[in-house]
Amino acid sequence: MSFDSPFDRRRLLGHSLAAGGLVSLSGCVSGAGGPAMASRIIGAAPSLAPMRASVDRITDIKVCLRPFRPQGPRLDTEMLGDTLVIHNYGHGGSGWSLSWGSAEVAVGKAAAALPDRLAVVGCGIIGLTSAVMAQRAGMQVTIYTKEVFSRTRSVRANGSWTPDSRIALTAPAGEAFGALWERMARFSWKSFRSYLGLPGNPVDFADNYRLSDEPFTAREEEEAPPPGKGSYASTGMPQDSSEFASYGERIADITPGHEVFASGSTPFAAPYVRRSSNMFFNFSTYGHYLMQEFLENGGKIEIREFHEPGELAQLKEKVVINCPGYAARDLWRDSKLIPVRGQTAWLIPQAEVHYGIYTNNVSALSKADGLMIQGFNGLGDMEGVGDSSELPDRAESEAAVEVIRKAFMGFKFG
Repeated sequence: MSFDSPFDRRRLLGHSLAAGGLVSLSGCVSGAGGPAMASRIIGAAPSLAPMRASVDRITDIKVCLRPFRPQGPRLDTEMLGDTLVIHNYGHGGSGWSLSWGSAEVAVGKAAAALPDRLAVVGCGIIGLTSAVMAQRAGMQVTIYTKEVFSRTRSVRANGSWTPDSRIALTAPAGEAFGALWERMARFSWKSFRSYLGLPGNPVDFADNYRLSDEPFTAREEEEAPPPGKGSYASTGMPQDSSEFASYGERIADITPGHEVFASGSTPFAAPYVRRSSNMFFNFSTYGHYLMQEFLENGGKIEIREFHEPGELAQLKEKVVINCPGYAARDLWRDSKLIPVRGQTAWLIPQAEVHYGIYTNNVSALSKADGLMIQGFNGLGDMEGVGDSSELPDRAESEAAVEVIRKAFMGFKFG
């Protein structure tokens, strides 16, 4: 995940998946044999404005609990009395990225029942996208939710294109899941492209610069987390990053290579700099577009909290897409759902900065609604696994901001 678990070398392919969109938009794609080879740029220093990272510029600290299921997201159906329930939750760190693809799967199952009207439970990114997709299929939709979109856990995420970030564990998911993942990833990718260039940049791209004091091949080996003891099969909890599934090679045809700069040719003081491109989502404007479409097409929202699955059978709609996110652990007694904690600090927006960096286990990305900074502990995909605390840790965020501040000491500007 570009701004989630960048230290796992198995994810290096995934870090630049979205850059394939830049290649595709220009009318060129890499060869059918796989991703383009990394290229070295000599004497092509980018012109960048520096990030103004300091703790006094922190405006918010957000904590997100990603709903991770070792088997992959739950997309099956069940009957509650005369009500058909289609589940759509448990996407780990890939909810934003796979939202359109998983909605396409869920709505397809709902449409098979030929409903005139449909209910969606939950108004996070999965629920809201599912509702819009159902409307596009001709259904009248009501969202039942405890919180409106702007107050859900979805907007506490970092919102980057990371389609296989903590999406499943290889063994529990099984071989068949890879094909379903690819279907969802490709459908989502095409759907997001339709939002490019709209006012407010609901979906956007940024170059990401990875900084290092040592050559990347050696550094990546050092950053690989040490093997854990045990496994999910024996403990009921993943113990090592190597257990997590990686599917990036399945969409390698839209994946270019990284660009490696010659030493000293960039504004950064770090001797080794590598660049990739990534898609990301601006929560406010993207959420506004989705909500506007939903309401303009006659969608309704009813504030309601469910305590038992059987309460869904009491709804007037007899087809329900269930998108409760992490709340499914309690509502559906889904003990397989594992929390994965992540914290981000949000600083005052910098319109003149339009890129991201990763250095010393800290990432930063300039978005329309703020400069987002996130620190990591070097645990790879095991970062935050099993941690259900939603209390912000300011000391953690201040330490991460300080790392970014130091990264711009000696920065050559102008």
